[in-house]
Amino acid sequence: MKKLSISLLAAFFIMASCNNDENSNNEPEVTVSENPATFKEIGSITIGGEAAAEISAYCEKTKRLFTVNNSGVNQIDVIDITDPTKPMKIGKIDLSTYEGAANSVSAFDGKLAVALESTTNKQANGKVAVFNTSDYSLIKQVTVGALPDMVTFSPDGKYIITANEGEPNTDYSQDPNGTISIIETSTYTVTTLDFASFASQAAALAKDGFRISKFAKSFAQDIEPEYITISDDSKTAWVTLQENNGVAKVDLTSKTITAIYPLGLKDYNTAENAIDISDSDDKIAFNPWKVKGLFMPDAISHFSANNVPYFVTANEGDAREYTAYTDVKRMKSLKLDATVFPDATNMKLDANYGRLNLVADMGDTDGDGDLDEMVSFGARSFSIWNGNTGKIVYDSKNDLDKKSNELGLYDDKRSDDKGSEPEAVYVAKMGTQNILFVGLERSDAFLTYDVTNPNSPQYLQTVKTGDAPEGLLFIPASKSPTKRSLLVVSSEGDGTVKIYQPDLK
Repeated sequence: MKKLSISLLAAFFIMASCNNDENSNNEPEVTVSENPATFKEIGSITIGGEAAAEISAYCEKTKRLFTVNNSGVNQIDVIDITDPTKPMKIGKIDLSTYEGAANSVSAFDGKLAVALESTTNKQANGKVAVFNTSDYSLIKQVTVGALPDMVTFSPDGKYIITANEGEPNTDYSQDPNGTISIIETSTYTVTTLDFASFASQAAALAKDGFRISKFAKSFAQDIEPEYITISDDSKTAWVTLQENNGVAKVDLTSKTITAIYPLGLKDYNTAENAIDISDSDDKIAFNPWKVKGLFMPDAISHFSANNVPYFVTANEGDAREYTAYTDVKRMKSLKLDATVFPDATNMKLDANYGRLNLVADMGDTDGDGDLDEMVSFGARSFSIWNGNTGKIVYDSKNDLDKKSNELGLYDDKRSDDKGSEPEAVYVAKMGTQNILFVGLERSDAFLTYDVTNPNSPQYLQTVKTGDAPEGLLFIPASKSPTKRSLLVVSSEGDGTVKIYQPDLK
């Protein structure tokens, strides 16, 4: 859900290169041998305050970053990284004349696509504006669905895809369908897809953990697409439906949504999933709790292993908070089933479950008005899923929170909410390895894992970032200005763009 708060805004992490999709990893083999466990900061630039550095894209032709800046302005800042140790702001693209505010950017072959939500009516259709990366001139504007929250080029450059979140207004008098728009770059013809055809499957999807709000006017209106990743052959897209706890699969050739994958729930009442659920217990302690979590992913990336496609999700979690309807409540304000929870009074203490934010309209499994189970937002992890079946292959359990805490980066003030809050994920090819980067909004860090074996990822490194990283952008050595791999982290909390590089082996 798009919020201009340190919810990394929600984050997420968007990655792009001028000659490739921001979530593709079919780059030419890197000729330099690098150690993916040794990323270090080599350059930094501050372009404003909060919301100044949300998402960045990279153009190989111009050696420039294009970074969304919503810190009291409405523009794309242009940063020269010919020398990545000395990034320099050299210009801007003023968006004030386009009646839209930027949420996302992507670049391909000298073109920059910008996703713009309407500034006159957020529930109206948005647009994609395409600019030339050399002189910033406008190439084309096209209309897409309401609130385009993410935009990306396909790896072959034939398509621009947007995830159109379609959020309601505060009183729910307007609630547009959530949609996915597919733009053919040869003609700029737009096909916008909604989810109405899946309404008949609502009950079956719900049994497997897919969530439709009880306040929703219709199935299609309640769907909220968030983030996109596209297969290396540009034929398949996977799109997170964050608030709905699902992922949609899209056939780009036929321009159809072929499946919705419900993501189910995570059980925190196990030793390996142990978490801290209180911000008022004066300690950081990871314990099993009788709580479940909806995965509710924000960012998504993909890779292949042994000819099997996989997608990876950042399981951030997100609530709906509107004047007419809010789906988040503190546990202590809710009624518990006395049989299931005989110790309810003690459980409601702030040092126990009392402060934990729960999904207010879930958990009453027998319909008698009290909670039979507790369901929270997010899974505090990253997960790897089979791209053909949507079945889970691996979950990082409580590793993100524990690794953050080991380095003194875990923010206990977020224990009652979503912990370290994984916002972004990106899988990059480095030599023969598939390397996963995971951005943590509340711990202000990214973690790296070797996911070459998707069943058994290996932790490599934790690296400090700016405040509330929103976008991760991997630049492969083959496209880098220095012919060395670079990771660019855009942090909206403090408006910094930082550049990281690994050591040579």
